[in-house]
Amino acid sequence: MMWTKLTIDTTVEAVDLISAFLDEKGVEGVMIEDHVPLTEEDKAAMFVDIPLVDGVDDGTAKVSCYIDDSFNIETLRADIAAELTRLEAFIPVGSKNITLSNTEDKDWMNNWKQFFHPIRLYDDIVIKPTWETVEDAKPDDIVIEIDPGIAFGTGSHETTKLCIGQLKKYLKPGDMVFDVGCGSGILSMIASRLGAGFVHGMDIDELAVRASEENAKLNHMGEDKIKFSCGNLLADNYIGKGTTFQLDRSTIKETQHLDVDRQYDIVVANILADVIVPLSAVIGPYLKDDGYFITSGILDVKENDVTDAMKANGFEVIDVVHMNDWVSVIGRKK
Repeated sequence: MMWTKLTIDTTVEAVDLISAFLDEKGVEGVMIEDHVPLTEEDKAAMFVDIPLVDGVDDGTAKVSCYIDDSFNIETLRADIAAELTRLEAFIPVGSKNITLSNTEDKDWMNNWKQFFHPIRLYDDIVIKPTWETVEDAKPDDIVIEIDPGIAFGTGSHETTKLCIGQLKKYLKPGDMVFDVGCGSGILSMIASRLGAGFVHGMDIDELAVRASEENAKLNHMGEDKIKFSCGNLLADNYIGKGTTFQLDRSTIKETQHLDVDRQYDIVVANILADVIVPLSAVIGPYLKDDGYFITSGILDVKENDVTDAMKANGFEVIDVVHMNDWVSVIGRKK
């Protein structure tokens, strides 16, 4: 099917009224582009770790929507033009230009698969999609099969590579590992294959947890070795539903002694610096003394923020590794 993209050049002031008009006409969704700067509250909520490009707010905006063949495009276009003329008597509506373009209805949920091929890391670790075979397999390879679906993580990003390298360096056979922000479960599964006695992966996204569980099954890993749960340590200070690991529901600000049922030799968190910084204040009770806090997902410009936070929360920074613009910081619990 071919879709028609309809774009209206207008003003920020008129965006809401135009969006409401399109909704009345049966359009099920709109995309708005403008130059209105994000507030500090917006930026904090987004956990953005990539520098934002600030444009000049000139008051202009674009409202776009995608129309299928159930609409009469020319009739809709004429109706929009008439509505813009009516609104112009009350508010600025901009140039009122309406442009049309066609886009093919592709299988976006699956087309990305053509770009995901087996990845070899550190010579003996292979991450492969379920639909590919490993052509250069070696007898001692650790092979992880994965179907990422809509969960983040295929193993190709520098941050994942950094965490894998640190797990190879610090994980000892039998260690207990806590993977905070497990995504598709890659780090949890690799930790298990590297010899961890037990791995607990956690994510705030239920879909990510579901994907991790399915990927563990693909790799024949049972719940006696690896388990996933949904929870948000920063929001609730507890590990969420679907798990037997429960904490005192008091917040970290109210008590310094949490009733933690299980402590780990290693906590690994491949997230963002702006999450790792507050996480370092609550993760200590989950670690055994001298346990390792392996972190990545950190842009080099945020390295000092993370190391300072670790030091302020009872960790000795013992290792910092760079890969292009990304950094892995490892702390040891004192």
